[in-house]
Amino acid sequence: MSDVWINASSVSDNTTLTTQTQKKLKKKEKWKKYLERKKNRKLQRTKAPGHSGSKPAPRPNGAKPTPPANWAYVSPFQPSASADTVTNHSSKPSTSTHSSCFLAVSGTKGDDPKPQVKSQSSWLPSSAGPSASSTFAPSKTLAIDCEMVGAGPKGHISQLARCSIVSYDGDVVYDKFISPSMPVTDYRTRWSGIRRSDLTGATPYAEARKEILKLLMGKVVVGHAIHNDFKVLGYAHPPALTRDTSRFPLLNQKAGFPENQAASLKRLTKAIFNRDIQTGRRGHSSVEDAKATMELYRAVEVEWERTPTSKTNNNRENTDTTGR
Repeated sequence: MSDVWINASSVSDNTTLTTQTQKKLKKKEKWKKYLERKKNRKLQRTKAPGHSGSKPAPRPNGAKPTPPANWAYVSPFQPSASADTVTNHSSKPSTSTHSSCFLAVSGTKGDDPKPQVKSQSSWLPSSAGPSASSTFAPSKTLAIDCEMVGAGPKGHISQLARCSIVSYDGDVVYDKFISPSMPVTDYRTRWSGIRRSDLTGATPYAEARKEILKLLMGKVVVGHAIHNDFKVLGYAHPPALTRDTSRFPLLNQKAGFPENQAASLKRLTKAIFNRDIQTGRRGHSSVEDAKATMELYRAVEVEWERTPTSKTNNNRENTDTTGR
């Protein structure tokens, strides 16, 4: 008999190729089935009742968005009894701007659900006039007061040492001691209320300035002789958004002072509200002064907003209003 030799390596190679081919075929079959299922689902959605197969038409300008079935549209002028009140800077409702939102309500009709704000539109102008309230929303109105120390020879160069900002309701929004950019030669404690110890570890001027300007941006800013505050900040606020209580004649009329007189914040507050500020030996408080300034603005707010800004700002352009 003759011996028969078999090439084992070739048999092994053929087996490996067959296995790989089978795997590829299986993958192709799976992919085809996936594509068929995807195509069928798409056809089923297209054939569903009420489906036109095209995108919905764009909503006309001014139309309210249609919420899902379990959402409710809430207007700030018609608040829902079951909805939580969204806290604003002011307890006084705004009549000049408003925001609207959808609240997702869960639970049955008898439940008292807690609404969750899902989305909120941007501020939109209202048709209400200034006779009802301010032309601007209270949340957009701030009052500022700065306390300065002296630098340079005899302390003649004013440097920012404290800044306070309050909301329309008088709540403190910002209040920090600030480290001046120049060495202090006169703390002016009798007027500023600033002492050496107050500036230890205080916020650097450059950092504080960024924080303050970020708060003031786009807001109606109220102040007394406010040009002094802006000067020490190295900042110019838009005149249309600036309210200087030292330059509005009606405040002097209410206080019984001559219209062209530059009355100090202390005198105006005493005459109109019969309240003393800036008392004692510890000097001024910028928080107290900012609150008093906002109160003066609110006392004549409606009349002020009816008056052209240019007339108010230029009425005493030649008058010194540095007195506080």
